[in-house]
Amino acid sequence: MTRRIYDAYPAGGPRGSWPAEERAHELTEQGEPATVVMDMGTDRFLVVPESSGEAAG
Repeated sequence: MTRRIYDAYPAGGPRGSWPAEERAHELTEQGEPATVVMDMGTDRFLVVPESSGEAAG
């Protein structure tokens, strides 16, 4: 399964910083509904399009 990734951010960001969530919010406001998922293999937060019941893969 192929999934589009808008952006990726390292999980070890500065305390109190939520850049992935902020980017997802910006995209959603621009009409591109987005959400944040964790890629455990790379230890990164990914900003991806919101899915309608689609399983992540």
